[in-house]
Amino acid sequence: MSQREENRKKSGKKLRAVGAWVVVAIVLIVLVALFYPASESPVVIPKIVDVEEGAADRWYTAEQVAQGQELFVQHCAECHGKNAEATPDWRKTDATGNYPPPPLNGSAHAWHHSLSVLRETIRQGGVPLGGVMPGFADKLSAQETDAVIAWFQSLWPDELYQAWYRMERESQ
Repeated sequence: MSQREENRKKSGKKLRAVGAWVVVAIVLIVLVALFYPASESPVVIPKIVDVEEGAADRWYTAEQVAQGQELFVQHCAECHGKNAEATPDWRKTDATGNYPPPPLNGSAHAWHHSLSVLRETIRQGGVPLGGVMPGFADKLSAQETDAVIAWFQSLWPDELYQAWYRMERESQ
């Protein structure tokens, strides 16, 4: 193989490697944009048609909500706030370049996530999504994870819960 062919082959490998990193960077940027919107605009709730007729009961019980509140205070409140309200500047990066934990009380983007995504995020943490939240798979059982979700979803206004429920139902 001539020197020219070897150089061309090496250049091709370098170009493919750079291309792979560009794809990874774009994916990370898109994920950050999806999960941490930069705008200060309020949460937009999709209009719900026939809420009265198609109103969904909440999927959880009062017992789950009570258990979830205790577990949330024990495991989540330190970062997400005692009432799931987070910090006032949760949409702005901190000194380390990370976004603070978002509120889970219905005033942020948690309602955009399916039950399975909420469960998985609590179980594995936010690191796979570009965040810093630790996983709780070794601290919370599946039932306890559901209780935590039940508690913070119990804080969501009915209209917001209905929007979430409709998306959850359509995604199945």
